[in-house]
Amino acid sequence: MNSLTTNWNALHGKLRGFVFNRVKDKAVTDDIIQDVFLKVQSKIGQLSDDHKISSWVFTIAKNTIVDHFRKKNIVIKAVDLDWESDMKALNECASQCVQQTLATLPAKYREALELTEMQNVSQLQLADRLQLSYSGAKSRVQRARQLLKEKLDELYRIEMDKYGNVVVCENKSACSCHDSHAENCK
Repeated sequence: MNSLTTNWNALHGKLRGFVFNRVKDKAVTDDIIQDVFLKVQSKIGQLSDDHKISSWVFTIAKNTIVDHFRKKNIVIKAVDLDWESDMKALNECASQCVQQTLATLPAKYREALELTEMQNVSQLQLADRLQLSYSGAKSRVQRARQLLKEKLDELYRIEMDKYGNVVVCENKSACSCHDSHAENCK
């Protein structure tokens, strides 16, 4: 229960912004946040993976927003609430996190990833360009990917759905995303 309180406190502000952006009313936002909190409290035993609490809470919030509009007899479809902009913002946030982390890699690994992953240079072309053997170029790219993954895992919690869309983009410390994406980095 203590981790729920910690997670709730960390999520509360982001959740408030998330709900307000959809209902555009502070009082209704407060009511929905309260409903979400009660649902989270009553169903916390159903959560099998504590690492997914953030996405789980936001799913409850989405459903509570839909319920709010349904109760008010306002005809609105879930698709009309523009969930895609959240997904796009989360994808952009994760992309920012990757870019920032990539910049911290040693130059030879950063260059290998920038060329192969961003400029679509083949590993064979990379070997020629860097005057390495083909196996040396492959090793460098693999090592660079491993270093990037380790640093990302150390700094962020990024989760994707089965379609490759980012559903969670959380900093393990203070958010370093640009201000326009800061609300999406939980």
